[in-house]
Amino acid sequence: MTRVIVAGASGRMGQRIIHMVQAHPGLQLSGAFERPGSPAIGKDAGAISGLGETGVVVTEGLASVIDRADVLIDFTFHEATIDFARQAAAHGTAMVVGTTGLNAEELATLQALAEAHFPCVQSPNMAVGVNVLFKLVEKAAAVLGDAYDVEIVEAHHRMKKDAPSGTALKLGQLAAAALGRDLAEVGVMERNGIIGERTDREIGIQTIRGGDIVGEHTVYFAGAGERLEITHRATNRDNFARGAALAAAWVTGKPNGLHTMFDVLDLNAF
Repeated sequence: MTRVIVAGASGRMGQRIIHMVQAHPGLQLSGAFERPGSPAIGKDAGAISGLGETGVVVTEGLASVIDRADVLIDFTFHEATIDFARQAAAHGTAMVVGTTGLNAEELATLQALAEAHFPCVQSPNMAVGVNVLFKLVEKAAAVLGDAYDVEIVEAHHRMKKDAPSGTALKLGQLAAAALGRDLAEVGVMERNGIIGERTDREIGIQTIRGGDIVGEHTVYFAGAGERLEITHRATNRDNFARGAALAAAWVTGKPNGLHTMFDVLDLNAF
């Protein structure tokens, strides 16, 4: 049985992850923690998530529970994630990281820590359907080639702090790589005013924020006389949490370093 601790246990994602960990036959919830001052500290992790008493009390900070676990699941905030990774490295604790908004320097730090100290599944989106979307977009871009313009539109709830979403950026990166481009060079994240004609190589990523939209991503391949659209819509957070539980069950015993949901779902061969 793989022992799991959940970061940000009282948050929207943390609560759903607790549910999915408890539902997974190979996982055991062994710890849950929150930031200092959280009103959830001292309460039962299952009770605050509507699951019922689990006997696992929410504590303050990762240091209070890290000795109890084989795997840490983290969907919190990019700066916190790197701090957690340093603590995981000191204890050799595996990680599942679904945090978005990690910049290039933070990703490099996470990769270096993982390669030296622990196995880690890192993905901007843990949902099985989204990872199939990643693969479909990668393949479609390679087949359609430069004759089709690539545009991405993503929509999320009004409380989301980062933009574009990590999922949209990953979609852009995969399409760009399949086309022999670098998203850092060709990505267009906003358009306003007299911008001139669209260039052949650019990949647009546009953002919508509003209400309680859980997450929607559409990739457009727009050619002459036809358009292919590939869309994923999430209607609740369970898909992300379920994928995180799958990743936690998979990562134990794997080699140190960064792994992806393609590894977890065995999608690399496609």
